Amino acid sequence: MFDLFLEQLPRFLTLENAGYLFWAMTRTLMMTVIGCGLGFLFGFVLVYLRTTPGWLFVPLRLFMISYVEFFRRVPFLVLLFLVLFVSKGLGQSYSLFTIACISIVIISTAFIGEIIRAGLESVHANQWDTATAMNFNRIQILRHVVLPQAWKVILPPAFAFFVVFIKDTSLASQVGVMELTAVGKYFNNFSFSAILSFGSILILYFLLSYPLTRFGWWMEARIKASRAIDTRPDDLAPTPYNLRQG
Repeated sequence: MFDLFLEQLPRFLTLENAGYLFWAMTRTLMMTVIGCGLGFLFGFVLVYLRTTPGWLFVPLRLFMISYVEFFRRVPFLVLLFLVLFVSKGLGQSYSLFTIACISIVIISTAFIGEIIRAGLESVHANQWDTATAMNFNRIQILRHVVLPQAWKVILPPAFAFFVVFIKDTSLASQVGVMELTAVGKYFNNFSFSAILSFGSILILYFLLSYPLTRFGWWMEARIKASRAIDTRPDDLAPTPYNLRQG
């Protein structure tokens, strides 16, 4: 087995193969960035609508809760096939890459929305009540009072989900998306050994995931450091009153 690996290595290490692997790695990263990036934005919208007070918004809140509970329990591969066949049934000719991005957005919105909700709820209710008493609207409360305190709770699991989903995009190869895992299968079917083909893919997944993990740690440390610098006596603390005065 290793003799075959050493024999095929010079033929595998060509500029053409390197370019093909880089292209596949870029598509894998773009699927994750587009899907999870939009999922992060839609997650905020979902949480905002889910936490909208008033009896008139009860149906909307129930719908948002049902969305989160349903799609957090649907396997990503099943959702991929569902989006693919529904789009074909509706007469839409989306590319396989677009199908994968839509599926990632649907499922990441549910997961990241729950992360954001937990982060916002980690801020004490007194902060909301005080800001409301100072005539802040909900957008101002979130922007100036709640989010600055909630980021340290939201960021670590959100980045962890992002990194995990880089690996989960390998399932997109099952519907024909040419990403890293699909390219590994291509090289293996092209007579290259499995160790060489999928070993290269393994290394590339690591090269994608590890720097992003380190970046998440760095951002988390920056947020903690900025929060420590902003620690002040009670009369100078960044309360809604001080924000209003500023």
